[in-house]
Amino acid sequence: MDSKAPLDVIAGSLRRERARAGLSLTEVARRAGVAKSTLSQLESGTGNPSVETLWALCVALEIQFADLLDPPRPKVQVIRANEGPAIYSEHADYSATLVASCPPKARRDIYRIVVAPGPGRESEPHMPGTVEHVVLSSGRALIGPTIEPVELHPGDYIAYPGDLPHVFKALTKDTSAVLISETS
Repeated sequence: MDSKAPLDVIAGSLRRERARAGLSLTEVARRAGVAKSTLSQLESGTGNPSVETLWALCVALEIQFADLLDPPRPKVQVIRANEGPAIYSEHADYSATLVASCPPKARRDIYRIVVAPGPGRESEPHMPGTVEHVVLSSGRALIGPTIEPVELHPGDYIAYPGDLPHVFKALTKDTSAVLISETS
């Protein structure tokens, strides 16, 4: 990895967040307790910022530390059907492909699910407050709380508490769905 890349991301993030806050270089430097020249160097992608300096700038800009390191996502994002990082179950013919991760300050992830008939994918409870939303795209499946799953057909939607044991079991081959997991 290019050692310049993180500095470029930080520089762009500092400029973006300072503009968003409507603050001058002088004002952000004052609030953070850093020299104006230091902030200017960081915004130009030069310098060697310490964690403490970056932390002080985050406090001054009222942003999370991760906001400096995570480049902004494009307004329009396309992920083709066979793209994206997939994870697989050890106990069922089940794969989940992350389509959209949770952006900063939000708590939701979107997955494309592909599952074959056989043992269902039984999930342990997730974090308290988690709700899962599923729209079945193809096939038929039993989905929902383990104690009371519901049979879904293409186009059907279900929302259920993800903080309880739950199951996704294909009843036909070529079963697929979109799953949104959100935590409040």
